[in-house]
Amino acid sequence: MPTASSTERVQTNGHPNLPKPAGKPEVIEDRLFINGEFVPSKSGKKFNVINPTTEKLSASVYEADAEDVDIAVQAAKAAFPAWSELNALQRAHFLERWASALEKALPEISYLDAISMGKPAYPDQLAMMIPMIVRYLASKALDVLGESSLNTANFVNLSLRQPYGVCGAITPWNAPSMFLAYKVSAALITGNTIVLKSSEKAPLSPLVAARCAKEAGIPPGVVNIISGFGKPCGEAIARHMDIRKISFTGSAATGRAIQKASAESNLKSVSLELGGKSPLIIFEDADLSKAIPAAAMSIVMNTGQVCNASSRVYVYASIAEEFLEGLKATMALMGKSGDPLAEGTFRGPQADKLQFDRVMAYLDLAKQSGVNIALGGEREGSTGYFIAPTILSNVPEDSRLTKEEIFGPVLIVNTFEEEGDVLEKANASEYGLYASVFTKDISRALRVAKRLEAGSVAVNSTSPTMALDMPFGGWKGSGEGREFSSFALDDWTELKSVYLAI
Repeated sequence: MPTASSTERVQTNGHPNLPKPAGKPEVIEDRLFINGEFVPSKSGKKFNVINPTTEKLSASVYEADAEDVDIAVQAAKAAFPAWSELNALQRAHFLERWASALEKALPEISYLDAISMGKPAYPDQLAMMIPMIVRYLASKALDVLGESSLNTANFVNLSLRQPYGVCGAITPWNAPSMFLAYKVSAALITGNTIVLKSSEKAPLSPLVAARCAKEAGIPPGVVNIISGFGKPCGEAIARHMDIRKISFTGSAATGRAIQKASAESNLKSVSLELGGKSPLIIFEDADLSKAIPAAAMSIVMNTGQVCNASSRVYVYASIAEEFLEGLKATMALMGKSGDPLAEGTFRGPQADKLQFDRVMAYLDLAKQSGVNIALGGEREGSTGYFIAPTILSNVPEDSRLTKEEIFGPVLIVNTFEEEGDVLEKANASEYGLYASVFTKDISRALRVAKRLEAGSVAVNSTSPTMALDMPFGGWKGSGEGREFSSFALDDWTELKSVYLAI
């Protein structure tokens, strides 16, 4: 269990006499993890984490500012020489031990995500990926390779891949420890040290991941995890002159701000995984018994708070009525909400009031615009930030509802009749993170996959389909750089050419 940072015990469910739910810690860690130790912020300031199910206090957490960022960076800088000089398999061994510690802590991680951002805890499919991600990247230790060349007379030439040094990372709230796992693991296996800021909406489980890093024996300063807001904490990371690379997952607006701050400081390398408005195309020969539940799952999972959720569906006109009726029934059944701490709950609330108000504003826009609401469109209940799974149909292509990322359980269903026309509509977006197509025609599937402007394309499946050995990232306004696979290693290393005269 985490050590207490004070004598106060936080009662996360508001009922101290009830049996402790599975995974509930005796004390919720509230401090920053810097140089291998949990410490309060220098300012002593805290911020509150509100349970989106009960709208009550879950915890108060120390808030990092620019001074805390600098202390963490200096710790990472001091740890870098020894860490980067380790044998790659030694670094992999530390990650394997971290994965084992994380695996044991999964019930606690799931519990804390449930009370901070409302993600269902039992089962928590996203949390289950955490140790898998760490172990996969540990297995890539010996894949950080350069090349050699004998093409220049009297020279043997080499290219080397070397770590940047101190790296920064800023993670989102919708799967806080999963994003932390793959950024930290990729940074560490390539020899970097890291300072990571978690989201202020979900800072609790990342501190468990920090504790697990300490339990695994990862040397002090190699991993530093701090809690704070975009300003001043995130901005201090983006502008810090000793951070040479930063990886960010989150909104496009924040991604642009990070690029600007990096350019105005030391031109640090920037990797971005940003938003999406992912299209799903369903042709007339699609197997609707698979397409309907796949479409529903993609938008209902994690309450629609998924960057690659298939939020725009284009269905062939002749099967549109059958598809829509099946989708309404499936989403209504699959999207039943409940207490995220109750076993079997698939859909919880929106992460916080700000996100709830944002989604409700889009639903108000739909009503004001006269858009057909085929399902949902309303708040659920009077306590908690619950929104009913919603289907909007026949939405104009120039509507904000079609263009902007809503990040909630809101699905747009429009029709088409021509392949060229639907591809034009699918690609008419500033985003290009994910796209999907359902058809039994393999030639059409490959033709469409080639033309879709997205970093990932699923055929006869849809998001969240992905694989650890395949690169994940976006085109256009959905970002740059890749997570997972050997391509991720490239994003965490510098490339150097060495010319050896014979």
